[in-house]
Amino acid sequence: MTTAPAPHLAGNYAPVEQELTAYDLPVTGQIPPALTGWYLRNGPNPHDAASGHWFFGDGMIHGVRLEGGRAASYRNRWVRTSTFTDGASVNDAEGNLDLTAGVANTHVVRHAGRTLALVESSYPYELTCDLDTVGPYDFHGKLRTAMTAHPKTCPATGELHFFGYSLRAPYLTYHRADATGELVISRPIDVPAATMNHDFHLSAGHVIFMDLPVVFDLETARSGAGMPFRWNEGYGARLGVLRRDDPHGAVRWFSIDPCYVFHTLNAHDLAGPDGHEQIVLHVMRYPELFGGRNQEATLWRWTIDLTTGVVREEQLHDRAAEFPRIDDRLAGLDARHGHATVAHPTGSSALLRYDLRSGAVSSHEFGPGRTPGEAAFVPADDRPGGDGWLMTYVHDAATDTSDLVLLDATDLSAPPVATVHLPVRVPYGFHGNWLADQSSTNGRLPTHV
Repeated sequence: MTTAPAPHLAGNYAPVEQELTAYDLPVTGQIPPALTGWYLRNGPNPHDAASGHWFFGDGMIHGVRLEGGRAASYRNRWVRTSTFTDGASVNDAEGNLDLTAGVANTHVVRHAGRTLALVESSYPYELTCDLDTVGPYDFHGKLRTAMTAHPKTCPATGELHFFGYSLRAPYLTYHRADATGELVISRPIDVPAATMNHDFHLSAGHVIFMDLPVVFDLETARSGAGMPFRWNEGYGARLGVLRRDDPHGAVRWFSIDPCYVFHTLNAHDLAGPDGHEQIVLHVMRYPELFGGRNQEATLWRWTIDLTTGVVREEQLHDRAAEFPRIDDRLAGLDARHGHATVAHPTGSSALLRYDLRSGAVSSHEFGPGRTPGEAAFVPADDRPGGDGWLMTYVHDAATDTSDLVLLDATDLSAPPVATVHLPVRVPYGFHGNWLADQSSTNGRLPTHV
């Protein structure tokens, strides 16, 4: 009798078994001729076709190269971490941490000429132009913690802000690398326990951490039954604000209602009424996580009043969505528009465009059986917040195939600008980026792949 695969290994969650390179992909519509670069997206793809949770599969990068109006090529490659090649574990027999072990399955970003595959439990892994794995990257020996899969690049300074969290004290550490990639700041953030910190906020003047009640649970970890975290409402929920111009200074904490946030949309500073200094945060908020109830995320706004110490919490939209993105050139600034994904493999799936000032929401509905992933914003010109496209992989359940779809971000109701038909199915995954071509850095080969 054949046993049905676990839900996270079935349908389009199931891993693909081979690495492939294909050229001159068929296209419906017209790829904008100015787009030259790669769209890369990371996600779990267990090489042994087994894993205990969707979050645990080996990372695989799926990339489509666009050149001069053509879909020049597609390739997919596993990230060859020490876990992939040698079966290494994050904890050795003596309980010591091996930060080179991990699955590098969550995000792929570029900073200071390096392309990095990320997972929050270990070091990043550097990739070459062909998506081959160079190896773990620890910022020349200066990084001593894991690295979040959601670093933020400041558009004004080029600095990379990130953090690492640990199951041992110090539980949270803030890091900053300058525009050349040199790690220049590492400092612990005092929190009372090991909580799941997936993302954080960056504004022009502040770094904001989220200390939320999804707490490491040793008993669950020892059982090996899925994620080793549990909802603990008694832990409380709070936001920690650190001034960027005083990175070793005090962190101010502000209480909020218990909730969980996997992904932030953006943050910006604001001169509020009566001269009050405020920070505005947009998040995809879950009322609860890992607590036994099935919950979904919706768009919320938190406004921290640094003068009164009060946080105003407001739900902005009621349609469940995830994977929020902005024009990354407006990270930490007052971006007017944001985007998010509604992914229901058996229901109605869409990409949403939020007007964060007027409250208007528009959508592109994909129709039955067509499910998009996270959509990266691709600029059409040099104006931050100007015209551009949303780029995402879309799975078609009827044919069990996948496409790369480009939509006009300013007119989501219009048909796709272009649809690139891929030679293989792309399993559901996590995060990615459009990496436009750039010149080499300090004599290194360009790692924009």
